[in-house]
Amino acid sequence: MGKSGFPKKAIFICEGKKCGKYSEVRKYCKDAIKANGLKNEVELIRMGCTDRCKQAPVVCFQPTNAWHTEVSEKDIQQFFRKYIS
Repeated sequence: MGKSGFPKKAIFICEGKKCGKYSEVRKYCKDAIKANGLKNEVELIRMGCTDRCKQAPVVCFQPTNAWHTEVSEKDIQQFFRKYIS
């Protein structure tokens, strides 16, 4: 964890009306964090609607500020490896 007691990395997942339907994206992230022993290093955060419903689901990786839209389960696997592991 960082100096403030917060994890160094975070994954923000939109939970708006349309994005929230893509529960497999959130589940993959949650399972991958646990499977890789990153619970103290990565936080999974549900965020409110980003008003990008036509581009659902919306995911953001911090601290790189990498925003992605229309994320599939295959995409999220690649993004997790790129930004998290």
